[in-house]
Amino acid sequence: MSRSSIKRGPIAWMAKNSVAANLLMLVLVVGGLAVGMGVKQEVFPEFDMNFITITVPYPGASPEEVENGIILAIEESVQSVDGIKRIRSIAGESAGSVIVELLARANPNKAVADIKNAVDRITSFPREAERPEVNLLTTRREVISIVIYGDTDLRNLHAIAEQARYELLGKDDITYVEVDGVPPLEISVEVPQHTLRSYGLSLPGIAAEIGRTSLELPSGGVKTDTGEILLRLVERRERGADFEEIHLLTAEDGNTVRLGDIAQIQDGFAETFEEAHFNGKQSVLVKVFRTGSQTPIEVAGAAKSFVEQFRSRLPPGVQIDTWGDWSELYRDRVDLLMRNGKIGLILVLIILGMFLEVRLAFWVTMGIPISFLGSLFLLPALDVSINMISLFAFIVTLGMVVDDAIVVGENVFENRQKGMSYMEASIKGARQVAVPVTFSILTTIAAFMPMFFVPGIGGKLFRVIPAIVVSVLLIS
Repeated sequence: MSRSSIKRGPIAWMAKNSVAANLLMLVLVVGGLAVGMGVKQEVFPEFDMNFITITVPYPGASPEEVENGIILAIEESVQSVDGIKRIRSIAGESAGSVIVELLARANPNKAVADIKNAVDRITSFPREAERPEVNLLTTRREVISIVIYGDTDLRNLHAIAEQARYELLGKDDITYVEVDGVPPLEISVEVPQHTLRSYGLSLPGIAAEIGRTSLELPSGGVKTDTGEILLRLVERRERGADFEEIHLLTAEDGNTVRLGDIAQIQDGFAETFEEAHFNGKQSVLVKVFRTGSQTPIEVAGAAKSFVEQFRSRLPPGVQIDTWGDWSELYRDRVDLLMRNGKIGLILVLIILGMFLEVRLAFWVTMGIPISFLGSLFLLPALDVSINMISLFAFIVTLGMVVDDAIVVGENVFENRQKGMSYMEASIKGARQVAVPVTFSILTTIAAFMPMFFVPGIGGKLFRVIPAIVVSVLLIS
């Protein structure tokens, strides 16, 4: 290789223009840090599951009535929507659900809009049926759970949990909280048999009156110059006390007989075969989720702080603790990456410094953090967050970047041993191994590329691994 050829080419140009090289390094470091601070942090990546649910409440209807009046109409309406793979339906008491599975190529947001339009065009729903709800299923993982437990009944635990949920939502770092471990709410209406006979009433008649006076029905619309106004009759009763004023009949003496006069009405819970216990005591869970730009560590910290404050206000016999803190696992994975990175940098610097020149060993080592920081530039474009899986991918690429950097550095040192200047040794050494190192990186990228095309939920979950590996290797 002649000296004139050494002076030409992109490697030689970059070596001779130190300002451009240093500016590029500065952009990668500062820009990567700036972009990295704004990248979403979560325990596991969130993604759409390619399932759309259509739920229609139909108060008082039997499963057969739900199937004939709700399910069949929805299935017929949505089956022509593009991108549908499979349709499954569930007809239950007082409600029906249709689950639509989409093809992998389908656009979930467009499919939701198309299905909403198809369902809105249905005119054969029973009058008593409520407005359909169309939702795209998404993964949503809680960061931490708060357990409220003790020697008291479920109603008290539920009330305390709801109060905790209300106060948690008032925290700046918490925006989404759910109460779990509680059976569905149920209002029981008990009327003695002799009371029914004395008033000439029947349980089916009382049930019909309750259903008639506790409905939310669409009542059409009124067209105006500025648009259409939808009318809806709302007379929904959601607490036991709301049912006490229901008029049943007028007695012979002219007095009104209300439901509360003849029945015992209680707010309670439906009977189920599942119960939640913690430390051997009945419990209720309050699940705290991460949303938006919140980080798991911030959310968990706010929840733990709330638990310490709320504990002093609990009644005797009731306790509160945290459980299932995913932020600790996330923090451990971040610490593992940082620890491995520090150890790797130190070991590479020491070992290369023993066999190569210290100056050369330093810049070979610096290529590792620069590649990692530069890859953060690409994360928003790839729709990748900082999570457990992406952190694992960073750990995997750490060894790959070290190998390539050592190969280049060792070849530069060999040329220095032959008496070449720093400039000539750097250009010639890098150029000699440029092709094999490039093909080594390309083959590694090619090995990870198939993971981009894995179908289903697994593909959506693990696509971040090739995204991280490819971005780090390209920057390196």
